[in-house]
Amino acid sequence: MLLTSLILMEADPLPAGKSLVEVRFGEVPMKLFTYKPKDFSDGPVIMVFHGVLRNAEEYRDDSVAMGDRFRALIVAPLFDEATFPKPKYQFGGILKNGKATPSNEWTGEYINRIVKEIRRREARPEMPLYLIGHSGGGQFVIRTSAFVGTDAKRIVAANPGTHLFPTLTADFPFGFAGLPAELQTDARLKSYLAQPLTIYLGTQDIERDEYLDVTAPADLQGKTRFERGQNAYSAAKRIADERQWPFGWKLVIAPEVEHDHTKMFNHSQCAEALELAEPRLPVRVPR
Repeated sequence: MLLTSLILMEADPLPAGKSLVEVRFGEVPMKLFTYKPKDFSDGPVIMVFHGVLRNAEEYRDDSVAMGDRFRALIVAPLFDEATFPKPKYQFGGILKNGKATPSNEWTGEYINRIVKEIRRREARPEMPLYLIGHSGGGQFVIRTSAFVGTDAKRIVAANPGTHLFPTLTADFPFGFAGLPAELQTDARLKSYLAQPLTIYLGTQDIERDEYLDVTAPADLQGKTRFERGQNAYSAAKRIADERQWPFGWKLVIAPEVEHDHTKMFNHSQCAEALELAEPRLPVRVPR
């Protein structure tokens, strides 16, 4: 099947296949790489977040099978490094030079702006939203879930390099210490643990590669991404149980998968991570 790439500037509905939507939020231009299955009608939107290579177009291309599988609209935003360096992307833009930034400048707010635009173009204001980020994108959705309210049905962090532990004994971005007092409250931690967050891990993501944070604070979370994810989930569940707080997290494991976003997205366990069922085709009764 030949998929053409279009550049859409107007507020038209997205065409079937691949497209590139260029939008502007205030002074910030953004590129949204999208894919709409031919049989798309009333499905959800899955927003896909790239890692440190800033390869949003590749992530869109590698999410086509996921879009077809769940009859979902795929939107892969590009967070370019010049505008969104590591503190603004992986760490969510919560702090700048050690000081808290205004909440309307937190990078996670772009999720709300993007989905509002997509829903407007599709004329579906109640279109269900799902988020999935791999590696650096997983870090982004984790920290976003702690500070920015979205209406995402499920937020999936796949193979993130580091986590935000719900603790005041580790400095941000690894924990909540060092943040302004209003961001360290029990109410904030309780809300974070109630988020519909999935920690989605490949069992073979055990290499300490060039992109893994191997600083001392990061290594306190574990030596590998697989270990760190399990430890983050266990710590979160323990605190929620101890305080009898609602706990919305889940841990999903993809056997025999390394640090590879395509394999994670296409794995059978991705349905469990997103909590999305594959639509059944109508059964034709012979006459």
